[in-house]
Amino acid sequence: MSPLTDSSQRFLFDEADVRGEAVHITGALGDMLANQTYSHALKSLLGEFAAAAVLISNNLKYEGRIILQARSDRDVSLVMVECSSDRHIRGIAQGDLAAETADPITLLTGGQLVLTVEREAGQRYQGIIALEQASLAESLERYFAQSEQLGTRFWLASDGTQSAGLMLQQLPEQMAEGEARKEQWNTLCLLTETVRSQELLGLTSEELLFKLYRDETVTVYPPASILFKCRCSRERSADAIALLPESEREEILAEQGDITTTCELCGTTYRFGREVLTPQSAARTLH
Repeated sequence: MSPLTDSSQRFLFDEADVRGEAVHITGALGDMLANQTYSHALKSLLGEFAAAAVLISNNLKYEGRIILQARSDRDVSLVMVECSSDRHIRGIAQGDLAAETADPITLLTGGQLVLTVEREAGQRYQGIIALEQASLAESLERYFAQSEQLGTRFWLASDGTQSAGLMLQQLPEQMAEGEARKEQWNTLCLLTETVRSQELLGLTSEELLFKLYRDETVTVYPPASILFKCRCSRERSADAIALLPESEREEILAEQGDITTTCELCGTTYRFGREVLTPQSAARTLH
């Protein structure tokens, strides 16, 4: 892959019970943000959410998705990014889309961070934590500290046109125990603390890992692509229209000649005629 392409790359410390993920998102982030007119602060915030969602989704051992969202009572009521086990991302913000601030996370001050894990088979897990920390990375670290048995750290950056992130996570005890294991973890975290946002955004994964861990033995795995891809469909839109009272559907058709729905996340518009009056057959007749 070319430098700074949309990719997620796993790495493993050969002499420590620690693994990591490095993520960089460019084109996929631009595609995700293109369907709404967001302020620079909101673009940056959505970029951090996207990088974090991809990092967390790499923990999935099955087909499904991670949904990372924050809700607040402030001007920005919702920020949401979803990442599938295939690293397909989509996301949206709602509220005052022109809101600006020097520190994007303050747009969600006093809100709640919700992490949802969905399996294709239908199983669902959800965890909630208050957004009380100074950054999204710190809030996620607090969440994992409360819900996981293994240490997890995040480093995130976004300038609104690209985003990047690093995650370190302890593995089950194997190579070291007690104080030695704790020292290994603390050392790697301290090394990673030296990273700057410009380096996260400007260096390839290989360049970044060499800069941070040049004295460590690290196995780096092949990169995996990240894409913007929405899960909306004509069938889902037909199902939503079917929930409207038939009299309301009749009225819209009489006034406008058809019924249209537009996906907020990707901008795709679906147009329906009188087939929506018989919703049971709509999915079969749409094309």
